[in-house]
Amino acid sequence: MIFVRYESFKQYLRLYPVNSAIIAVNLIMFVVMLFNGDPTRSDTLLKYGALTSLPGYDQNWRFVTALFLHAGLAHLAMNLFAIFVFAAPLERLFGHSKYAFFYLISGVLGNVFAAAFSGPEWIAVGASTSIYALYGAYFFIAIFQRYALDQGSRSTIIGILVIGLVMSFIIPGIGYLAHIGGLLAGFVLYGLMGSRFLNR
Repeated sequence: MIFVRYESFKQYLRLYPVNSAIIAVNLIMFVVMLFNGDPTRSDTLLKYGALTSLPGYDQNWRFVTALFLHAGLAHLAMNLFAIFVFAAPLERLFGHSKYAFFYLISGVLGNVFAAAFSGPEWIAVGASTSIYALYGAYFFIAIFQRYALDQGSRSTIIGILVIGLVMSFIIPGIGYLAHIGGLLAGFVLYGLMGSRFLNR
């Protein structure tokens, strides 16, 4: 099972420096918002880079910054757990620089998808766009490179995808379009740049 984390704290930092940096940036931004407003307030999120359709906030850099902001402690904790557990194997597969590229670009593409299909007056934040891109990469592997994942890992990723997507639609306030966009972006981008790492 590739999703069982057995590394010590020091080992994790050494093996997965990009993932560790992503976790750190998310934590830092949450603390910054906590001491300069309230992460659950729209005005605070907009100030620090939330993605939105509201007039006056159409800057392209928000497609990136929104990936590192979270609307509350529960939102942050859930996403950081997913990054800590599920992202690490992909950093080892891609290598550090390519993994950083994959995480950011697939997240941005997922946010672009969400922005293109969302209605008026919406605000979006969270690392889950990139997290679903990671799931999209694993979904590609589970379908086309089954030999690279053990049965337990395949079952885990399929289960998470099914439950996650269902919950995205039934729980109010969850950005299901960002989740779908991230999933599609990760699936396609892994197919383009990552699949060769496991090809026999």
